[in-house]
Amino acid sequence: MNILFLTLAFSESRGIYTDLMQEMRVRGNEVYVVTPVERKNNQETSLNKVNGLNVLKVKTGNIQKVNKIEKGISTLMLEKQFIKAIDKYLYDVKFDLIVYSTPPITFSNVVNHVKKRDGAKTYLMLKDIFPQNAVDIEMMKKDGLLYKFFRKKEISLYNTSDYIGCMSRGNVDFLLKHNEFISKDKVEILPNTITPLKLDKLNKEYINKIRDKYNIPKDKIVLVYGGNLGKPQGIDFIIDCIKENEKRGNTFFLIVGSGTDYDKLANYIKENNIINTSIYSYMPKEDYDNVVKACDIGLVFLDSRFTIPNIPSRILTYMEFGMPIIAATDSNTDLDEILEGSQSGLWSKSGCLDDFYKNIDILCDDKELSENMGLNGRKYLEENYTSDSSYEIIMNHF
Repeated sequence: MNILFLTLAFSESRGIYTDLMQEMRVRGNEVYVVTPVERKNNQETSLNKVNGLNVLKVKTGNIQKVNKIEKGISTLMLEKQFIKAIDKYLYDVKFDLIVYSTPPITFSNVVNHVKKRDGAKTYLMLKDIFPQNAVDIEMMKKDGLLYKFFRKKEISLYNTSDYIGCMSRGNVDFLLKHNEFISKDKVEILPNTITPLKLDKLNKEYINKIRDKYNIPKDKIVLVYGGNLGKPQGIDFIIDCIKENEKRGNTFFLIVGSGTDYDKLANYIKENNIINTSIYSYMPKEDYDNVVKACDIGLVFLDSRFTIPNIPSRILTYMEFGMPIIAATDSNTDLDEILEGSQSGLWSKSGCLDDFYKNIDILCDDKELSENMGLNGRKYLEENYTSDSSYEIIMNHF
């Protein structure tokens, strides 16, 4: 099959999309990835072979780490830019299957264009339910023109999709409840997945070497957060956690990420002379993996106001390296059920500082429980969250 994958976020490094596309490739399919290269990178549109994948990088406006107006305009222009590039560079390829992810929800015209051109089937990997998530954290008003515009785009994307894969049962139920026009027959669970590395037992020397490199204390239990640092993560609560952690002598926070609120977090740490937390901006996947291996507990944060049951993909890295997870999220996500069912971590509601630290103390005080939860997470990953299982779910339809 010729498979077209449309995405805003694609990297040569390991990850949920790269690993799935590589799985599709090794199964004998020809895979074409279409992804933006932002104007600020000073690169023209190009088609290249990257690790066996055909990657079409389309020159677009700036989307990441820019103000909302510029991001909005650039996002709206994506469709025409993608269609033009596909027709120019991939005019001689007849696609059998189009796979695409959210964000953004503004791919419907691109999907329709190729679907009609080639008679292709379409599969939406729903990772982001927008614009409702923006309404939840008060970035958009539900009765506003902007919401109505994007809601129309969202409905169009759902209608053009032959199948929709959601991250969890909670996601499926939410989607069907709030979009009664969608047939339940075309909606299924398609979790975030990766192709996990071998789980190695690390020696103390290796861990100390990594901790020295990143100025991480060797005598403390290190809790790591890696990922986006923006409004969805509930930065004010993260700051509360950092502030409380200054009173403790046995725990240390390591934060690695980027996003609209990175500076807010970094400035708080610097201006308040915080010594029990370190923050690093984006680092290559291999470096990030090495850092995570040298830590003890993985952290997940989501804003308490979300009504959508989000499942952050960062749990996969923690599970991959056999780490227990402590999550502080909204009460609508079914992440708590996943952690409890797999016995791989502990959950509390975002904003409940006492409950958050009770969970930390449970794992800090019981090393055996902590280790067992980490191993349970790794087992759960191998049984439920691998790229080959995602491939089978998608290809079962074709």
